[in-house]
Amino acid sequence: MTSLHMQAPNFNLDGKRALITGGSRGLGFYAAKALAQAGAHVTLVARSKESLKLAQDELKQAGHNCEILQLDVTDSAAVDSSLAKNQPFQILVNNAGMNIPKNLVDLKNEDIDAVLNLNVKAVFYVTRKVTQQLLDAKLSGSVINISSQMGVVGSPRRTLYCASKHAIEGMTKALAWELGPENIRVNTICPTFIHTHMTANMFTDPEFHDWVIKKIALGRIGQPEEIMGAVVFLASPASSLVTGTALMLDGGWSAA
Repeated sequence: MTSLHMQAPNFNLDGKRALITGGSRGLGFYAAKALAQAGAHVTLVARSKESLKLAQDELKQAGHNCEILQLDVTDSAAVDSSLAKNQPFQILVNNAGMNIPKNLVDLKNEDIDAVLNLNVKAVFYVTRKVTQQLLDAKLSGSVINISSQMGVVGSPRRTLYCASKHAIEGMTKALAWELGPENIRVNTICPTFIHTHMTANMFTDPEFHDWVIKKIALGRIGQPEEIMGAVVFLASPASSLVTGTALMLDGGWSAA
């Protein structure tokens, strides 16, 4: 029998502090907007002061609390020193990332370093400091790693990108066990191709565009706002039993 007193899911983030890397544009900005709308106080992290200021102005004009932090997340010392000056963040969205789509034989050493430094090592640096502060303060938290459908499948010209995202999936599963006893949850969101600044040039190639559409069961490319609900869900008490999980926002790509 269903209880008449059963509570509705709680998506409220009032009083929570959220840190979003790569938060000045693209999926990171939409994640920040979603968290702010749910009541969180958001801090946007990026390397460009100009893009951060534009994003902050937009959020503040909408009535949201927002701070900015200019930071290169691939610099471990800078990450530690910058975050040490802040109060603990109970929500972390590791969104900063990049892709260099090439065949393996065409990849240069600097390509490999650039992708792994931002997509993998930076996630370690930021997560390490944020979780250390949570543990010291004895606070619960939610770490949300923006992965990709390429974290669970393979694809042509995506060897390097797939390697980086598969690494994040493994890290997430291990951290879920490591931090679970401290009530810190760790999950990934795995989007398909989304219309953003990073993918815009890709879709100018009609052959590539058609190939992508045929791989998505819903028959369309995703929109940035479609990540927002998943971010709030994983950040909020509504997902209190969810950790070590990859939430697929891939339109059915990985179901084939």
